[in-house]
Amino acid sequence: MSLDDLSETVESEYAALNDAAEVDLDRETKHELAMLAAGLDVETDELLRRGVHLLFQTAVDTGKLDFHLRAEYDLTYDEYLSGMTFEEMSGGYTPADEQDRRYQF
Repeated sequence: MSLDDLSETVESEYAALNDAAEVDLDRETKHELAMLAAGLDVETDELLRRGVHLLFQTAVDTGKLDFHLRAEYDLTYDEYLSGMTFEEMSGGYTPADEQDRRYQF
């Protein structure tokens, strides 16, 4: 898959989202959400938005998003943001030292 494939997938997923996305919650999730709403005095919609932001940021910071994007699309999040692959940015140059990677597992 390519950068264009990833862009198309993101756009189609975005278009499929509604402003009022309905989610079935299990008992544990409902309890945790209720506890957060009561403790933080915040509406549940806002808590869900914050939860998505936190999960996204954690996935980016830990390299998990890049790991999954690399496996599925052979790209990283940085390449998606720039609109160019590493090869396109470097003119085809690839570092000889594979230890010089942004994320190491």
